[in-house]
Amino acid sequence: MSHDPDTSVIDQYKGKQGLTRLLNALGYSRDGLAAAWKNEAAFREEVLLAAVAIPLALFLAQTGVDRALLIGSILFVLIVEILNSAVEAVVDKASPEHHELAKRAKDMGSAAVLLSLLNATVIWACVLWP
Repeated sequence: MSHDPDTSVIDQYKGKQGLTRLLNALGYSRDGLAAAWKNEAAFREEVLLAAVAIPLALFLAQTGVDRALLIGSILFVLIVEILNSAVEAVVDKASPEHHELAKRAKDMGSAAVLLSLLNATVIWACVLWP
Protein backbone atom coordinates (compact mmCIF):
# COMPACT_ATOMS: atom_id res chain seq x y z
CA MET A 1 0.00 0.00 0.00
CA SER A 2 1.50 3.31 -1.06
CA HIS A 3 1.52 6.24 1.31
CA ASP A 4 0.53 9.61 -0.10
CA PRO A 5 3.02 12.23 1.17
CA ASP A 6 0.29 14.90 1.14
CA THR A 7 -1.77 12.80 3.57
CA SER A 8 0.92 12.86 6.24
CA VAL A 9 1.17 16.64 5.96
CA ILE A 10 -2.59 16.97 6.36
CA ASP A 11 -2.73 14.47 9.22
CA GLN A 12 -0.17 16.36 11.29
CA TYR A 13 -2.55 19.35 11.46
CA LYS A 14 -5.86 17.53 11.82
CA GLY A 15 -5.14 16.27 15.33
CA LYS A 16 -4.28 19.67 16.76
CA GLN A 17 -6.68 20.97 19.36
CA GLY A 18 -7.09 23.84 21.75
CA LEU A 19 -4.56 26.64 21.80
CA THR A 20 -2.23 24.93 19.32
CA ARG A 21 -5.03 24.67 16.77
CA LEU A 22 -6.02 28.30 17.35
CA LEU A 23 -2.44 29.53 16.97
CA ASN A 24 -2.01 27.49 13.78
CA ALA A 25 -5.26 28.89 12.39
CA LEU A 26 -4.18 32.45 13.18
CA GLY A 27 -0.88 31.82 11.41
CA TYR A 28 -2.65 30.46 8.33
CA SER A 29 -4.97 33.46 8.32
CA ARG A 30 -2.00 35.84 8.57
CA ASP A 31 -0.34 34.01 5.68
CA GLY A 32 -3.54 34.24 3.63
CA LEU A 33 -3.87 37.98 4.22
CA ALA A 34 -0.20 38.48 3.36
CA ALA A 35 -0.58 36.44 0.15
CA ALA A 36 -3.68 38.43 -0.84
CA TRP A 37 -1.86 41.71 -0.20
CA LYS A 38 1.27 40.61 -2.09
CA ASN A 39 -0.40 38.97 -5.09
CA GLU A 40 -3.76 40.67 -5.62
CA ALA A 41 -3.93 44.30 -6.76
CA ALA A 42 -7.72 44.33 -6.36
CA PHE A 43 -7.36 43.29 -2.71
CA ARG A 44 -4.85 46.08 -2.07
CA GLU A 45 -7.22 48.60 -3.67
CA GLU A 46 -10.12 47.35 -1.56
CA VAL A 47 -8.02 47.52 1.61
CA LEU A 48 -7.27 51.16 0.78
CA LEU A 49 -11.00 51.71 0.26
CA ALA A 50 -11.62 50.10 3.66
CA ALA A 51 -8.96 52.32 5.26
CA VAL A 52 -10.99 55.34 4.14
CA ALA A 53 -14.51 53.90 4.47
CA ILE A 54 -14.26 52.41 7.97
CA PRO A 55 -13.22 55.64 9.73
CA LEU A 56 -15.81 57.47 7.63
CA ALA A 57 -18.45 54.96 8.78
CA LEU A 58 -17.49 55.57 12.41
CA PHE A 59 -17.89 59.30 11.86
CA LEU A 60 -21.08 59.29 9.76
CA ALA A 61 -23.13 56.53 11.34
CA GLN A 62 -25.78 57.57 13.84
CA THR A 63 -26.25 54.25 15.64
CA GLY A 64 -24.37 51.09 16.41
CA VAL A 65 -26.47 49.21 13.88
CA ASP A 66 -25.60 51.78 11.21
CA ARG A 67 -21.89 51.41 12.02
CA ALA A 68 -22.18 47.62 11.89
CA LEU A 69 -23.92 47.73 8.52
CA LEU A 70 -21.46 50.18 6.97
CA ILE A 71 -18.32 48.49 8.29
CA GLY A 72 -19.68 44.97 7.77
CA SER A 73 -20.47 45.69 4.13
CA ILE A 74 -16.88 46.81 3.53
CA LEU A 75 -15.42 43.79 5.33
CA PHE A 76 -17.72 41.58 3.24
CA VAL A 77 -16.12 42.98 0.06
CA LEU A 78 -12.68 42.01 1.40
CA ILE A 79 -13.90 38.52 2.31
CA VAL A 80 -15.41 37.93 -1.12
CA GLU A 81 -12.27 39.24 -2.84
CA ILE A 82 -10.09 36.80 -0.88
CA LEU A 83 -12.41 33.90 -1.75
CA ASN A 84 -12.40 34.94 -5.41
CA SER A 85 -8.60 35.06 -5.38
CA ALA A 86 -8.50 31.61 -3.77
CA VAL A 87 -10.77 30.19 -6.48
CA GLU A 88 -8.61 31.77 -9.18
CA ALA A 89 -5.43 30.33 -7.64
CA VAL A 90 -6.89 26.81 -7.46
CA VAL A 91 -8.21 27.01 -11.02
CA ASP A 92 -4.83 28.21 -12.30
CA LYS A 93 -3.04 25.42 -10.40
CA ALA A 94 -5.44 22.74 -11.63
CA SER A 95 -5.33 23.76 -15.28
CA PRO A 96 -3.26 26.66 -16.59
CA GLU A 97 -4.62 26.22 -20.14
CA HIS A 98 -7.90 27.79 -21.23
CA HIS A 99 -10.98 25.74 -20.39
CA GLU A 100 -14.63 26.79 -20.39
CA LEU A 101 -15.18 25.52 -16.83
CA ALA A 102 -12.11 27.40 -15.59
CA LYS A 103 -13.42 30.57 -17.24
CA ARG A 104 -16.84 30.00 -15.71
CA ALA A 105 -15.39 29.59 -12.21
CA LYS A 106 -13.29 32.73 -12.54
CA ASP A 107 -16.15 34.74 -14.02
CA MET A 108 -18.49 33.64 -11.22
CA GLY A 109 -15.91 34.66 -8.61
CA SER A 110 -15.61 38.04 -10.29
CA ALA A 111 -19.40 38.38 -10.31
CA ALA A 112 -19.44 37.65 -6.57
CA VAL A 113 -17.01 40.52 -5.98
CA LEU A 114 -19.14 42.82 -8.12
CA LEU A 115 -22.27 41.86 -6.15
CA SER A 116 -20.47 42.46 -2.85
CA LEU A 117 -19.49 45.94 -4.05
CA LEU A 118 -23.06 46.60 -5.15
CA ASN A 119 -24.27 45.36 -1.77
CA ALA A 120 -21.93 47.78 0.02
CA THR A 121 -23.07 50.64 -2.19
CA VAL A 122 -26.74 49.94 -1.50
CA ILE A 123 -26.15 49.63 2.26
CA TRP A 124 -24.20 52.89 2.39
CA ALA A 125 -26.89 54.66 0.36
CA CYS A 126 -29.70 53.33 2.54
CA VAL A 127 -27.94 54.20 5.80
CA LEU A 128 -26.60 57.61 4.81
CA TRP A 129 -29.39 58.83 2.53
CA PRO A 130 -32.60 58.83 4.58
